[in-house]
Amino acid sequence: MENEKEQSGGLTPEAQRDVLEAAMKAGHILLENGAEIFRVEETMDRICLHYGIRSGNFFVLSNGIFMTSGNEIEEIFAKVQHIPVSGTHLDRVAAVNQLSREIETGFLSPGDVKHRLDQIRVMPGKPKTMQILASGLGSACFCYLFGGNLRDSLSAFGSGSLLYVYVIFLSAPHLSKIVGNIGGGALVTFLCTVFYLFHFGENLNFMIIGSIMPLIPGVAFTNAIRDIADGDYISGSVRMLDALLVFFCIAMGVGLVFSLFHRLTGGVLL
Repeated sequence: MENEKEQSGGLTPEAQRDVLEAAMKAGHILLENGAEIFRVEETMDRICLHYGIRSGNFFVLSNGIFMTSGNEIEEIFAKVQHIPVSGTHLDRVAAVNQLSREIETGFLSPGDVKHRLDQIRVMPGKPKTMQILASGLGSACFCYLFGGNLRDSLSAFGSGSLLYVYVIFLSAPHLSKIVGNIGGGALVTFLCTVFYLFHFGENLNFMIIGSIMPLIPGVAFTNAIRDIADGDYISGSVRMLDALLVFFCIAMGVGLVFSLFHRLTGGVLL
């Protein structure tokens, strides 16, 4: 019995279960908030190994985690969690990474780790006002970067800010991802076209390109490429498909408004 306890890191079956639950919770938070597949697997593995669990096996997809553990020494454990594809919250990813480093120091018990993970999971995002202003500023900067002038950038700031008001208060809580992105692309195009017709801007194309940038899933697209490069073809393909679907929906919204303006005005105004 002493030999078994030593080989399993001196953990009771209840303590082993706490460690495995903590590892699963850490993986859930990372995957849910936009971390790469290899980061999720490595973090879960490090948590288990630190507390002496050698038999952990993890299979991570873009929307789910399969976890098993157990042998002739350690308790049998198996768990599956479905994790819907969602947004990116890098603050939570960074917090879990920092927690994994603190675990390596040896001062945290499995119970402490689970408590910290519960706190990380409910970490508030950035204030809505800051998100709206950041969207407007980002739109203005991208517009200028792509070749727009100061007036174009100011118009892009206005349309980018209004876009995120739509995203926060209408699209995210009430609309599906597809409809929300189509509506976002259409709203930006409509606003930029109105600004252009009233001579608040001179280059409509740069105004629209800059204003739709807050909708572009750049982190998800980059992570998809990284997952594919790391050999996680299933997860990378799913994330890539999700990002491409967003691109397609935005393009549909832009094309829809241009088509309506053309039909309603006979191509005179645009």
